[in-house]
Amino acid sequence: MTINPDQPITFSSTHRLQWEEAQQKTVILYPEGMVELNQSSAEILKCCDGERKLADIISELEQKFATTGLGNDITAFLEVALKNGWIQQ
Repeated sequence: MTINPDQPITFSSTHRLQWEEAQQKTVILYPEGMVELNQSSAEILKCCDGERKLADIISELEQKFATTGLGNDITAFLEVALKNGWIQQ
């Protein structure tokens, strides 16, 4: 599956993104279990609000972390997230 750069990205309504105190990490909760996320993955998914497109997410995170060149990594992660059903377009 490939991210369509012209479509907004939405976090899945069948999953929940939340901070898990016991793991001291952000996690994805869903009926079959839980996925622990690293900080970068959590920050990307927090931007998937149904309004932002790929370029918006990349721009926002590059500004937030005062860096450039994150596009390929963000796109690759979002393609994995799409394949796993964590996000929708």
